[in-house]
Amino acid sequence: MARIQGVTDKQASLVTRFLFGLVRRKVGRMIEPIRIAAHQPKLLRGYGMMEMAQEKMKSVDANLKALCQIKVAMQIGCPF
Repeated sequence: MARIQGVTDKQASLVTRFLFGLVRRKVGRMIEPIRIAAHQPKLLRGYGMMEMAQEKMKSVDANLKALCQIKVAMQIGCPF
């Protein structure tokens, strides 16, 4: 559980709600780190840019990236 409450859909700006929708479409649900990062719009934008850059990297096979993500999530106990 996070120490602070994340930004709710009612509190979010139009751009933030749009980003929330993109996350829901990609992940299947809204994840807490995104809601917390939304308190600082510049941080949320940087987080999104980092995610997009990682997705566009072509130096590593997509299957290997997915396998590594699953392995790391299991090691740290990530619920999603």
